[in-house]
Amino acid sequence: MTDTEQDQGQPLVAHLTELRDRLLRVVLAVLVCAVGLMPFANTIYSFVAEPLRRYLPEGTSMIATEIASTFLTPFKLVLVSAFCLAMPIILHQIWQFIAPGMYRHEKRIAAPLLASSVVLFYAGLAFAYYVVFPLVFGFFSGITPEGVNYTPDIARFLDTALKLFLAFGIAFEIPIATVLLIASGVTTADDLAAKRPYVIIGCFVFGMLLTPPDIISQALLAVPMWFLFEVGIVFGRLVKKKQTESDV
Repeated sequence: MTDTEQDQGQPLVAHLTELRDRLLRVVLAVLVCAVGLMPFANTIYSFVAEPLRRYLPEGTSMIATEIASTFLTPFKLVLVSAFCLAMPIILHQIWQFIAPGMYRHEKRIAAPLLASSVVLFYAGLAFAYYVVFPLVFGFFSGITPEGVNYTPDIARFLDTALKLFLAFGIAFEIPIATVLLIASGVTTADDLAAKRPYVIIGCFVFGMLLTPPDIISQALLAVPMWFLFEVGIVFGRLVKKKQTESDV
């Protein structure tokens, strides 16, 4: 191998080594959070399931239809909770990895966006739990046919809950994605505004795919997504205006 080839290979090796180290830190952060949350696994599950248990008919409860569900279901929730709890660390490691390759004006934009993405992610989870869960689970409990015992399985409930958490956590990142698209020059605020009808349709399609098959949860996801898209356009215009002024 020539000296030139070695010089060209070193940066790639250094980047891969740094990527490995940061991924290990992310895994370690998630594992530490998981170990810390493990003693509270059943408490966490009870908290997440409260919006559903509130609407169960009197004298009924949730059931476990599989032998290991009473252990695996809370354990699965702990792992997901640990990932969510470690989200600031995860995003910080991503920021530390990409920051050296960014220009100074890009760093000024990226730092607030990083902080905002953490806040919006948690806001999406809170919106799902405090607004969507009561409406969705209350709706399903209220339409139970006469003579049918409404006793949801704990594993199936968790799958639905995590799906809603994920959908709303991602949906609340729309303003960040919109601002990044505008600030990077991939598109403009006017172009995005002109595509508003397609965006609205896409929001409802996304809501249909990621929520239970009822119009309530679909609308509760699609409408905030549309609103957040409009918020992203507004902030995108402000960021682009500041970039233009700084270039003058």
